Amino acid sequence: MSEPVAEEERNRARTRLVKGPGLLLVWLYGVMSVGAVSRSVYQIATEYGRAPLAYTLSAVAAVVYAFITYTLVRGGETARRAALVCCAAELAGVLVVGTWTVIEPSAFPDATVWSAFGRGYLFIPVLLPVTGLLWLRKARRG
Repeated sequence: MSEPVAEEERNRARTRLVKGPGLLLVWLYGVMSVGAVSRSVYQIATEYGRAPLAYTLSAVAAVVYAFITYTLVRGGETARRAALVCCAAELAGVLVVGTWTVIEPSAFPDATVWSAFGRGYLFIPVLLPVTGLLWLRKARRG
């Protein structure tokens, strides 16, 4: 095994993200990925003209959820940092879109995954990135 590959394997073993609460995070992000992908694909394919912004934002959320799921499963310090950045971006997106949908609901003729801070998804979209950020920070120390 070449030295860079061996180093990445050691790095991944040291920063295993799918353990304890990380396993629950992977499961929740996986479920949210499936939900957001299926919802956005259906809406974009059948009703895109009705609410293009909402359906596009749902598709963006789906990509973010899928990427975070992948990085958590992959493990390693690089994946942990990528997941940390994505969780922060996800939280910013949920807060911006959630606030926007509460202040100006007419801008969104149909809901997004992040509408009203994820009310349609039991507020998981606003809780998940906060939990993810906390776990990923703890995983660095662990």
